[in-house]
Amino acid sequence: MSEQTTIYSVCGMCGVRCPVAVDVEDGEVRWVYGNPHSPLRGALCARGAAGIALENDDERPRGPLLRGGARGAGEWKTASWDAALDYVAERLDACRKTYGPESVLWSDREGPFADLQRAFMRGLGSPNVCTHSVSCDLNIHHAAKAVTGFGRGALIHDYERCRHLVLQGRNLFESINVAESGKVMEALRKGCRLSVLDVRPTVTAAKADDFYRVRPGTDYAFNLAVIHVLLRENLYRREYVAAHTRGVEALAAFVRPCTPEWAERETGVSAAALRELAHRLAEAAPHVIWHPGWMTTRYDQSFQVSRTAFVITALLGGIGAEGGIVPGSGPAAVGRRGLRRLSALYPAPEVRRADGVGWEHKAFDPAKGLLHRAFAAMESGTPYPLKAYIAWRHDPLQALPDPEAVKRAFAHLDLLVSVTFSWSDTAWHSDVILPLSPYLARESIIAAKSGFKPQFFVRRRAVQPRFDTRADWEIIGGLARRLGLDKLVFDKVEDLWNYQLEGTGVRSEDFDAKGFVELTDTPCRPDLASLVFLTPSGKIELDSAAWEAASGVPMLSPYVSPAHPPNGAFRLTFGRVGVHTQGHTVNNPLLAEQMPENVIWLHPDPARELGIAAGDRVEVLDALGRSAGTARVHLTEGMHPEAVFMVHGFGHRLPCESRAFGRGVADQELIPGGLERQDPGGGGLALQEAFVTLRNVEARS
Repeated sequence: MSEQTTIYSVCGMCGVRCPVAVDVEDGEVRWVYGNPHSPLRGALCARGAAGIALENDDERPRGPLLRGGARGAGEWKTASWDAALDYVAERLDACRKTYGPESVLWSDREGPFADLQRAFMRGLGSPNVCTHSVSCDLNIHHAAKAVTGFGRGALIHDYERCRHLVLQGRNLFESINVAESGKVMEALRKGCRLSVLDVRPTVTAAKADDFYRVRPGTDYAFNLAVIHVLLRENLYRREYVAAHTRGVEALAAFVRPCTPEWAERETGVSAAALRELAHRLAEAAPHVIWHPGWMTTRYDQSFQVSRTAFVITALLGGIGAEGGIVPGSGPAAVGRRGLRRLSALYPAPEVRRADGVGWEHKAFDPAKGLLHRAFAAMESGTPYPLKAYIAWRHDPLQALPDPEAVKRAFAHLDLLVSVTFSWSDTAWHSDVILPLSPYLARESIIAAKSGFKPQFFVRRRAVQPRFDTRADWEIIGGLARRLGLDKLVFDKVEDLWNYQLEGTGVRSEDFDAKGFVELTDTPCRPDLASLVFLTPSGKIELDSAAWEAASGVPMLSPYVSPAHPPNGAFRLTFGRVGVHTQGHTVNNPLLAEQMPENVIWLHPDPARELGIAAGDRVEVLDALGRSAGTARVHLTEGMHPEAVFMVHGFGHRLPCESRAFGRGVADQELIPGGLERQDPGGGGLALQEAFVTLRNVEARS
């Protein structure tokens, strides 16, 4: 008789980490689906379901690998885990002794399981921990802190009670967070109005009541005009603003010239439509969310776009209110003790960071870092040498612009290590690959989730690894043992979990029933009357002298009109699609079948001028005339005529990836000098300020 069981765990196919249930029979995964005990009610996206295909895929690193030839040559020597960990530990130790512990750099995609990695770097003595945020959410994170004092991750969007939702820089139904998508759909069924701003008609825009196609790079002008109408026509919540904000007088003076007519000339959206939107928002207030974005590293002033999104929500009384944006509750808010922090096992290093955060860039959050600035320090040796780099489940050669510039920085390293469960450009260029088990075959540390009902949750191993791969705690523990960091060495994952849970009143076996433990039965919602914001004033800051002093950038920065593309060129825009997570899923056997390559979205008018028809294959060239690959053209009237769009993550050139090899265009290769173009307000890279040209490579009959 076969043995069947269900394991409750956490998906690892993207950064959302949805709760999943895994049906296992005789040691094999039979099905993966959303955890039926969670509020998602058993939902899971295509990427999560494709975890089985990842587990069964032979085209991923199967065991530790050491570089044999030059970096990037693809000459690998297989190694045992002992040999590989010895190699890495010996070279990390050599860097510590020769250049100091601060010579080690780490980057990852952060998230709820990152405490173990932070503890490891503290134990080494290096402050140089960075995340992927410079190419994703850094501007919104710093906008949230500038306006409310809370970071992005501490804020909850109360979609279920929202009456008007504005999505700007958030393609919610393609860059999928399953829980968020489900809540928004439920809100729409209840009558919530949805307004979407984008340069093209996305799946999200297709579900909107109002779609505003804006000229690329002009979102800030759009927002300033909405603020102008709210203040000029007294549509804002005056009592709320007086009680909970500061700086409204300075804001009103600043936006006085930003009329809808002015914004129409910039954005292409009619003044009448802008006024109508402001009035509709006022009618729905305070149950309003103007979403501040997700991947907000787009334009030179994307920080200001996110900041004004928070400002508009505040003017409508929506920050801290039901149906708006509210701070989430942690264990302490419901009278419970939080998890023991592994990073507290070692003191925070006192040496200043190589990327300048905390001393040169005083406003920016060291928990995020500025990875591109760390790469600049790697190349210059200033303020000190960076000689070892561990990229943990992170591919900066694809995630950041101008990969050749990144490689030039890597040339100064004595050690480059990639910890990954799939091939990547960074792994291919590394000295050592330490293969991480896919999510179905690994455990992680216990994590906490804040919200109206805070909880602890855990990822559990559903099956044993098919190949010679290991879980994150096993890899960290193996390195820690060799480097004298014995506090991070655990013989069993249960020992690690028990350490984290000590004093919480929760036991590791309490996760057996559902995979998570809620710390309260009653939702805990903040009381707006007593809510204190973590700003210098304790209020929502519509203007901030403190942020200006720390960042050197005025909160009320003048709008700068973006450049129009040169003749025959287009602004490069890119984004997500529902079946892929950036580049690490495009070689997945199941997902590659669903979408094998990206296409180029283009408006028919410029296509006609260039002699390009729907379905033609075009070569995409950067501003210097260099090609990043070819792709088919998708023509649509909805695309803004100044821009082209493509899905990020394609254009792979690794021979070990048979399904992804040579398929589509790599957008990161189309942004020369992109590491130098930083949004001054929020620190994120301006990844959509580059221009490209198209060359038809097919002769039509």
